[in-house]
Amino acid sequence: MKLYESRAFYLLTYDMSNNKRRLKLAKLLESVRLRVQGSVFEGWLTDEELKLVRREGKKLIKPEEDSLRIYPICRACQDKMILIGQGKAAQEPGLVIL
Repeated sequence: MKLYESRAFYLLTYDMSNNKRRLKLAKLLESVRLRVQGSVFEGWLTDEELKLVRREGKKLIKPEEDSLRIYPICRACQDKMILIGQGKAAQEPGLVIL
């Protein structure tokens, strides 16, 4: 039984030229994190979730036309985040007991 999964905070964003691929990538990212704008997601990912996004993302994009960017955001930078307008930052998940 795993009492707590280590997670790190990431900002994920994409630019896709094809609507079908764009929808598939958006669904993948929505399955692991919070959409904060059209093609921008943020949240706390486990190592396994990050591997999934990288593996499946590589299958969906055409490198000559599309991009998927994954930015790790350190705790110090998270604390400096400025949000103007609607929305809220993804919150760190609490203790998970499985």
